[in-house]
Amino acid sequence: METFLFTLFGGLALASAFVVVTARNPVASALFLLVTLAALAALFVLLDAQFIAVLQVIVYIGAILVLFLFVIMLLNLGYAYRPDVRPLPWRLVAGGVGLALVIQLAIAVQPARSLREAAGTTGPEALVALQQAKGVVGAVAEPLFSDYLVPFELTSILLLVGIVGALLLAKRRLD
Repeated sequence: METFLFTLFGGLALASAFVVVTARNPVASALFLLVTLAALAALFVLLDAQFIAVLQVIVYIGAILVLFLFVIMLLNLGYAYRPDVRPLPWRLVAGGVGLALVIQLAIAVQPARSLREAAGTTGPEALVALQQAKGVVGAVAEPLFSDYLVPFELTSILLLVGIVGALLLAKRRLD
């Protein structure tokens, strides 16, 4: 069951990431990015990394994606809006797929965790020792702010440059 769920969420992440790159509508692309990030959070839950899954949801889905949508909407201020209305059967299919994904995520969280605990396999011994010594937050925070501080800061600067560039492009179009 765990392998099936991992394959399912991995395939969903790959498929939605492909649509992110190939979609013509930037809002649709951002919404498929939401699906990709949610599938990655589900993969983290399956890997028994609940803290990283929560960080994925809060930071990327809750903050970064909202910022991307804000910039996309800001860039499209000068264009007339064309609604992309799909027929009712497609809405029902989309709703059914969404409901199936929520049910699968709810099923994946508890049984996968209890199966690992029952089998006594909670991951590599080094990771378990690090988590016991420093806690889950410490096991994530110490490497992030020591070994990976420069890539972490470079990513922050890259996001800032992208946002400033988008704002400058939007300002030129409005003037």
